[in-house]
Amino acid sequence: QVQLVESGGGLVQAGGSKRLSCAASRSIFAGNAMGWYRQAPGKQRELVADITWGGRTNYADSVKGRFTISRDNGKATVYLQMTSLKPEDTAVYYCVARAGNDYWGQGTQVTVSS
Repeated sequence: QVQLVESGGGLVQAGGSKRLSCAASRSIFAGNAMGWYRQAPGKQRELVADITWGGRTNYADSVKGRFTISRDNGKATVYLQMTSLKPEDTAVYYCVARAGNDYWGQGTQVTVSS
């Protein structure tokens, strides 16, 4: 069964940090790029960051220098380390596996209070 399970969301004060994790089924993790998207209320889902199997990363301009995406290929897990969080980072964060088709997790809420 293919699945992506995100964890690590919650409430954090502005300026704080949080780390999201996404544990994936190996069948969709191995050899494939992984990414994090987010969707704030009333807005479209947007790319936050992605990472290739080899570790090349790409970030949205809004998070460059604050967020870091990484992956542990042995654990089939991708991470998003978020620092210097702002209220505008409040959103549901989704993990995606780009395995031919895109496979999505259920999302985890991150709320940044001012």
